[in-house]
Amino acid sequence: MDTDVLRRNLDSVRHRIAEAAQRSGRSPDEVTLVVVTKRLPVEVVPPLVALGALDLGENYPQELWEKVNHLGNSSVRWHLIGHLQSNKAKKTVPMVRMIHAVDSLRLLQGLDALVADPENGPAVCLQVNTSNEPAKHGWSVDEILADADAIAGCRNLRVAGLMTMAALDTTSETARPSFILLRDVREKLKERTGLRLEQLSMGMSNDFETAIEEGATIVRVGSAIFEGVFS
Repeated sequence: MDTDVLRRNLDSVRHRIAEAAQRSGRSPDEVTLVVVTKRLPVEVVPPLVALGALDLGENYPQELWEKVNHLGNSSVRWHLIGHLQSNKAKKTVPMVRMIHAVDSLRLLQGLDALVADPENGPAVCLQVNTSNEPAKHGWSVDEILADADAIAGCRNLRVAGLMTMAALDTTSETARPSFILLRDVREKLKERTGLRLEQLSMGMSNDFETAIEEGATIVRVGSAIFEGVFS
């Protein structure tokens, strides 16, 4: 692992985030970078922490569990950014700061029932399938608006915002409509639920700058940070 390359890549991504935020009239501090460590060894975490990258994301619960158990009580703020099966929820909930891909009302209500202490439970983002891809998880736009009352009825879990992924093989520009749509859905759902929904988790390595321009408050970046780090 080349930590010098890691540092340069991380600095580059942070610089690009700052420039995109400034283009959208916002402070870079309004955008959280979640560094995606999926399928990487646990040894990558200490160098990231040393470089100030404390928000780390995992796609798979089992990999998240392994890293958390190996590191113990660290300063990392863990994010689960991939699909969560209900049978893995109970073990995952105490380990994470945020669950980004709550993709159904059933999962949301199941998580809500698991949280005994709302002050210390994880925040969640609701996944919306803004690209209408059949294989992708998440509510459709119509479904999530129809479920507004039930979403608002989940009182133990903090529903912090919405999450989406642009369609496969999109460019940064062709991804833009998905991000605009998520922002618009957020405004409609805020009106219907009374929830603040302050977070928009959208944008990955190939499109995070566009996502920030369209209002992203959280971007999930992996390959742009780890390119060339492992030889």
